[in-house]
Parts: sequence; structure tokens; C-alpha cells
Amino acid sequence: MIDLRSDTVTKPTEEMRKAMYEAEVGDDVYREDPTVRQLEELAAEKLGKEAALFVTSGTQGNQVAVLTYGKPGDEIILEADSHIFYYEGGAAAALAGVQTRIIPGKKGQMPVEKIREAIRDDRDIHLPHTAMIGLENTHNRAGGVILPPQYMKEVYQVAKEKGVPVHLDGARIFNAAVALGVDVKEFTQYVDTVQVCFSKGLSAPMGSVLAGSKVFIEAARKWRKRLGGGMRQAGVMAAPAIIALTKMVDRLKEDHRRAKKLAMALQEIKGMKIDLESVQTNIVLIDVKETGMTAQQFLEELKSYQILGSAFGEYLIRLTTHRHITDQDISDTIDAFYQISKQKSEA
Repeated sequence: MIDLRSDTVTKPTEEMRKAMYEAEVGDDVYREDPTVRQLEELAAEKLGKEAALFVTSGTQGNQVAVLTYGKPGDEIILEADSHIFYYEGGAAAALAGVQTRIIPGKKGQMPVEKIREAIRDDRDIHLPHTAMIGLENTHNRAGGVILPPQYMKEVYQVAKEKGVPVHLDGARIFNAAVALGVDVKEFTQYVDTVQVCFSKGLSAPMGSVLAGSKVFIEAARKWRKRLGGGMRQAGVMAAPAIIALTKMVDRLKEDHRRAKKLAMALQEIKGMKIDLESVQTNIVLIDVKETGMTAQQFLEELKSYQILGSAFGEYLIRLTTHRHITDQDISDTIDAFYQISKQKSEA
């Protein structure tokens, strides 16, 4: 199978597997796992923060941030298609008891003035307290687009003016940094906390990191424990994450190159609509409505060619490149799209 459903399907490298086997471990709840501590120190340094916390997943990292910032009855500001709002099972409400104030964005960017308007006035007892502003970079549902550092700076300035912290769901923030050819700190300097995922394009088997100030991370550690995220000999999982951070970032440009090649070829096929400007990293969104098929119907046809993708709407398909996708896979996928389109038009 050519599996283009997500970069989460990546498997650990042989070096990662060896590192897992040889990892020095201890009880991380007692803060005695040296490999976890090494990972947290490395991540904090790379992200430009004082401290970091190893968590089981991106969702756990995001929700620990929401729980640390907010209390029941508070409100958090999110983009309407953000992962925290769209894909985390309503956890902000279920766990933290906070309500979400969503703002529709363009290419993942909420208008800065709309953010300013959405921040509540704490002097009015009728209104909830604004506990957090959430950003997502790269933005998944917008097609892996990048929120530029300048935009993040503008949001951060408004947030600081209003005394509201900014959290970054940076599950794929290294994709953004590689695509722009900048240090990841160009983005993270404009947020108070950031979550980064190791198990997507960076190919580690599991885990994310939440980074911020020392005071914040101490509070977050307790929330991680409350969520059942206190891990014991977790060095076996931290070891591949260290390799992900140190050796797997630069190669992301290959995923971006293949995604662009795929998008440019597919847009030439009858019935395919693609916003090429949004193909900035490793995600390609294809509108197949003009073929007369729904996304699910088209994906079933693709499966007969041994290709897997994801439905992102009634007529929208998402294809995601990653370490296991080759140039030949891209060529085969382009050919499959062409054959399916041709068969449909001749039917």
C-alpha cells in the first residue's frame, strides 16, 4: 500500500529501534529517567523555552496546556478549524470545563483584530475570563499552510497587551521552519507555550513535548499526572524522540518537495481542484466534486490501486507525504488519479 493517509503512519528508523533497546531508563514520575530528562532539556533548548515536559501525544500536550491555563467557566480563543477544537473529542469542555470562542480564519490565520475583539473584559461580571489564545502551525485542515512569524508576532503583541497567554499547537512546527528555511525559534519566540509532536514527519513511534516557562511546566506536570500521563521507564520512548529532534528535521524538505510535485501534477487532471498556494509543506488537499464522486467514493477507487488517503469533507481528500513515500509512489499516485478520472469521464 502507498499510505498517504497521514504522516502519523511513519515507523521508527533502525537507529531509533536500537536507541530504544539501549536506552538508559529510570522512573520518570520520580524524575529519575535520564533519557527523558535529556529529551526535555534538548527540546526546551531547541524551542527557546525554559523547560519542557514529555507527554504521550499531541492531544495530551494541548489539553495539558488548556488545563494549566484555564479553569471551569473560562474561555479559550481558537481558529474554527483548529485541531484543538475540531479533533480532540471536545476535551477542552470535557476535561477543563472551558468554553471555546472560535474565529473563522483564512489559511489558518484568524484576523488579528477579530482576536482583539474576542478577548473578554474581566471587569464585566457577565463575561467569561479569556484564559488562552491558541494557534496551530502548520495548520492541518487548511492544508499544512504556514502561519508566518510576522503574523504570530502580531497576535502575540495583542495577547501581551491584553494579558492573555498564547499556546501553539506546533505538532508540525518543524515542517514550517524547514519550509521557510528558518530556525524554529523564529516561531516559538511569539508564544508562551508550544506543543511539538515526534510521531508525525519526525518518525518517532510516539510522544510529544510541551514547552514553556519553568513555573508553567511544573503546573503542567501535575495535570499530566492527573490525566494518567505519569510514565515510568519512559526512556525507551524518549530515546527515539531525541533522534527525531536531532536527525529527522532536515529531511522534511523531501516530503515537501514530493507534496508539491504531487499537487502540480494532479491539478492538471480533469475534475481535480487544488489550491497550489496552500501546498506549502507535506499536505495536499484535492477537491474531487467535479468528478461526480464524493471523497469516500474516490478513496474506494484509489484503494483498488493500492493507495490510501483521507476524507477531509464530502468532496475533499487529504494526501500527506512522509518518510515512507518515494518518488515512484508519487508517480503511481498521479497515474491512479488520472486513470480514475478518465474512467469516470468515459462512463
